[in-house]
Amino acid sequence: MFKNVIVYRIGPGWSLSVEKMEESLDGKRFVECGASQEKSIGWVEPRGEAHGPLVETVSGQLILKLMIETRSLPSSVVNRKAKDRIAQIESTTGRKPGKKETREIKEDVKLELMPMAFTKQSSVLVWMDREAQLLIIDAGSQAKSDEVVTELVKSLDGLALTLLNTKVSPTAAMSEWLVSQEPPPGFSVDRECELKAADESKAVVRYSRHPLDNEEVKQHVQAGKLPTRLALTWDSRVSFVLTESLQLKKLAFLDVVFEGASSGKDDGFDTDTAIATGELRKLLPDLLNALGGEILGT
Repeated sequence: MFKNVIVYRIGPGWSLSVEKMEESLDGKRFVECGASQEKSIGWVEPRGEAHGPLVETVSGQLILKLMIETRSLPSSVVNRKAKDRIAQIESTTGRKPGKKETREIKEDVKLELMPMAFTKQSSVLVWMDREAQLLIIDAGSQAKSDEVVTELVKSLDGLALTLLNTKVSPTAAMSEWLVSQEPPPGFSVDRECELKAADESKAVVRYSRHPLDNEEVKQHVQAGKLPTRLALTWDSRVSFVLTESLQLKKLAFLDVVFEGASSGKDDGFDTDTAIATGELRKLLPDLLNALGGEILGT
């Protein structure tokens, strides 16, 4: 269910019933782009069933889903059409359009072509753990996550979110684990890593499917290259890549997680949600402990 994890702390004192959340999100349901609209953002049913709830509750955990649709035109097409129009003006009037008129021509061309442009949809899962006061976004980049946070704050009154901050930075912790060749309790280091030089050279060393418990890796770190990504496995149950900004990427639940899992008549949504949230609710505290604990705002 989750491929990426970006974790936020929910601001103190925020509380909204599921019914109130449903009502708030309903006013911002997703609507497909209009003919001349470049982008549309809104909430859709996490389970994928039309007219279903926008807030799904599974084992006490809340799941939301944001849909983003974009309609874009290649700039080369707009520029070519605009160039043809400018050339026509020059040939019929003998004058060359100025900068302002050229911009206006490009905008007109864009508006005319927009209804013919293809649209692209992407969705982002949001998990809210109200007991732990955490919100997790399944986004592959901080920019995408920021977009989701903006919509959450606009949709849910009073909601405030801050990225987690740990006493030991992921970079410092990963450096220590690679040099000492001793991962934190409950974790093992896998076979993927990225190291970047902090100096002006910006040199990058990447290891893929390569053992990391060797002198070569240690020497790179000791020479000043900082780990920005490191593959880890937690409790032989969940593998992921930890980044310098405390994001979890390439999240994968190992076979042992699914042993004994129910294969009931549901569409798999409840089972997948229960497994993913259940594992991550145990993994995240262990990871925060490995990073010296969370620095809570005052």
